[in-house]
Amino acid sequence: MRILFLNGPNLNLLGQREPEVYGRTTLAEIEAKVKERAKQLKADIDFRQSNLEGELVAWIQQAKGKFDVIVLNAAAYTHTSIALRDAIAAVGVPTIEIHLSNVHAREEFRHKSIIAPVCCGQIIGFGLNSYVLAVEAAINVNVV
Repeated sequence: MRILFLNGPNLNLLGQREPEVYGRTTLAEIEAKVKERAKQLKADIDFRQSNLEGELVAWIQQAKGKFDVIVLNAAAYTHTSIALRDAIAAVGVPTIEIHLSNVHAREEFRHKSIIAPVCCGQIIGFGLNSYVLAVEAAINVNVV
């Protein structure tokens, strides 16, 4: 099982940016926890971050045939990017949308996800554990 974790804009600032919302855990610490859980489940992880929408789109397009599942924290692009939505739909790789915070308990503009309709599910509001839960969800994505 190969899982591609993609992280969008400003997630490189985790641990410093709005710790009351996102916590004090860094993206590198999250990656370590994800890889630890994945090793227990015998899954291979590729973990990436970009502030550039086009780079995220390219990585999604390149995932077909290389990864079994994509786990995507599109960050602000969740609410704005038709390009990400179209890339997910085009490649057909099962994609799980994740967020550290509960976006539905935040500002109104965060309540609408443009990518949700083309994702197989969402995990939101569990902080670092959203990522760990996503490993388990990815392993079980095709289990009925």
